[in-house]
Amino acid sequence: MAFILDSFALTSPTVLLITPPLTQLNTPYPATAYIKGFLGGRGYAVTQADLGLELVLKLFSRAGLTRVFAEIEAGDFRLSDNVRRMMRLKNSYLSTVEPVVRFLQNKDSTLAPRICHSRYLPEASRFDNVADLETAFGTMGLTDQARHLATLYLEDLGDLLKETVGPQFGFSRYAEKLGMSATTFDELHAALQAPPNLLDELLLELLDDLVARVQPDIVGFTVPFPGNLYGALRLAGRVKETSPATYTIMGGGYPNTELRSIKEPRFFDYIDFLTLDDGEGPWLRLLQAISCELLAISTPSDKHAQSNPNEKTIRYPLAANSLATLQRTFLRNATGEVEYINHPQPDIPHPEVGTPDYSDLPLGEYLSVIEVLNPMHRLWSDGRWNKLTVAHGCYWKRCSFCDVTLDYIGRYETAPAALLADRIEQIVAQTGQTGFHFVDEAAPPLALRELAIELLKRRTGITWWGNIRFEKTFSPDLCRLLAASGCIAVSGGLEVASDRLLALMEKGVTIAQVARVTDGFTQAGVMVHAYLMYGFPTQTTQETVDSLEIVRQLFQAGIIQSGYWHRFSMTAHSPVGRNPAKYQVAAIGPEPGPFAWNDLWHDDPTGTDHAQFGPGLAKALYNYLHGVALHEPLGFWFDFRVPKTTVPRHVVAQALQEPAKPDFAKQNQRLFWLGNTPELHVETGKKGGRAVLTFYEQAEDFELKVSATIGPWLHKLLTSLSSDYGTKILLKDAAQSFPAGQPFGQFLESAAWLTLREKGLLVL
Repeated sequence: MAFILDSFALTSPTVLLITPPLTQLNTPYPATAYIKGFLGGRGYAVTQADLGLELVLKLFSRAGLTRVFAEIEAGDFRLSDNVRRMMRLKNSYLSTVEPVVRFLQNKDSTLAPRICHSRYLPEASRFDNVADLETAFGTMGLTDQARHLATLYLEDLGDLLKETVGPQFGFSRYAEKLGMSATTFDELHAALQAPPNLLDELLLELLDDLVARVQPDIVGFTVPFPGNLYGALRLAGRVKETSPATYTIMGGGYPNTELRSIKEPRFFDYIDFLTLDDGEGPWLRLLQAISCELLAISTPSDKHAQSNPNEKTIRYPLAANSLATLQRTFLRNATGEVEYINHPQPDIPHPEVGTPDYSDLPLGEYLSVIEVLNPMHRLWSDGRWNKLTVAHGCYWKRCSFCDVTLDYIGRYETAPAALLADRIEQIVAQTGQTGFHFVDEAAPPLALRELAIELLKRRTGITWWGNIRFEKTFSPDLCRLLAASGCIAVSGGLEVASDRLLALMEKGVTIAQVARVTDGFTQAGVMVHAYLMYGFPTQTTQETVDSLEIVRQLFQAGIIQSGYWHRFSMTAHSPVGRNPAKYQVAAIGPEPGPFAWNDLWHDDPTGTDHAQFGPGLAKALYNYLHGVALHEPLGFWFDFRVPKTTVPRHVVAQALQEPAKPDFAKQNQRLFWLGNTPELHVETGKKGGRAVLTFYEQAEDFELKVSATIGPWLHKLLTSLSSDYGTKILLKDAAQSFPAGQPFGQFLESAAWLTLREKGLLVL
């Protein structure tokens, strides 16, 4: 047995994980870091690479653009006037592209004044509608202005590529059309069989160098979006061509939603194993099976193989007993048919998935871009955010438009706050970056509360943001606690601002509740982004207009700072998709095929013509976001007649005026003090004296005057709370130790208590 274990260790496969083009330019997509952290913790040798970033860096260099311009000049392309202009400015692009990339990598901030003020950048069509940058960024936002202009410059070059040598190029949607609603594999297969274009060639050159350096036994591809599929398959085909003994594996969000019923055998010309849902379990089973095969190959019986023990010219199929143990895995079997194997084994618990490992990604090479002048969208594209999951799945998992039947939403598991804080500290040590994006479907409020307390207890100075539900558990005090722990922004689904439709969606929130929660976050200094939806089944014209009125009131009240309208899409794995009749719609296509199956076409006979509202809703939101035209009638935004709103103009304002629950009714809730320990000075006198507590805080100093009997009690309480954030004192515990002679409830209504509540004494 010892010999077998030692041999297994020696033949443990070398793994290469690849993020194909393109996801984000500013920060790594976390899927490979998750799997690397998990497998690395179990002793596997894992290398990861972001070939989307590397392609962009190779392309947007002097050498890369020289190849682009040369191929355009040698080719037979029909050029628009815009591209002709760019061709005439070739030398300007060649001389500026590398400085611009360095600037966006935060390696040369001194370039900002030239970009903004000296006509440094060549300009094409993306600059035609540049916003008033002075208004958008302010007179002091020089670097941000330059970053936005530099982003437009890159987008101009992207337009050049799409019109000529790389028709499938997109900074976040690379060949996306080929992967969207692709019920058959035909179009994608034809594209993959065509000769590679220049961008494909650059990508394959990067892969060849990477494979030569790593010499992997397994190459894994994460495909989170349709725009990653073509690149992944093009790369996998190259692996098959140059290294036929190497296994290829694919997983990610796209397979999890689109390929759950795949029957297309040609797909497996490129990919050996397609895994579903969380990758940790399937990868572990696959690696165990492949390790056994490598062990068999490493102990050959024939003389030729013995003389070339490391030669990998052929690959033997996995043994039947190994295949039988696979988990959530598609493959093409010996008869050429697609087979799904899911041996009944428990999932890897969320606390055991390990810490994401970003250690071998070139974090200093990512580009911080500003694509649109939306403050929340900027967080997605600007800054290098470490991605982390607070909990697996969604604790609510009822929304009727969401894929709640799938594992990544339907299986909810939490991890202890101390473990999450450990992971955060490990990632900061790896990356040197203290910014975190919690990528939960909806981060649970109680888990966030415990994590915030743990972060404050450890004095872990991170900055973070994430997605939530606007539920009442997010009290104003919890919002302040999260802000103190580093929260700068939250995004959440208001969806359709109609209580009838919110109930039909099973959102579990009301408009009034959303208003109070967003107000709590705003008052705590946390930016709020609202996901908005139009076109939900049975939504009428009147409800669409009324929803816009609610959104207008939310912006007018200043309690949301960002938003985005999405058109409702019916998916196969959502409650609407599974039971459309319940929502009074009918699925009308597409016909099921052997490849992808998720996005469904539907007819909404009782609803309005939803498509006509898109441009007007977007225009209104853009102006509301900038505080413009908040008092215009709603019909101003549409080029067709719409009914007047039936929503009273003060719905949101009235919701905010609803009285809060008094502190006296919170006896079982915990006290938390965000400030420092005060100094106590007791002054004696004929009437019993008084106590003065002096507080020294970051922004101000202030004094609190109470009676001489209450002063020492209050000082002791605040000292205990501020010296250790782990101290758990309930309000009723404080009441029991309160000095005799004055009702505790009366003190909870005093000016001193209200001042403390304002300055950072929380009850939660």
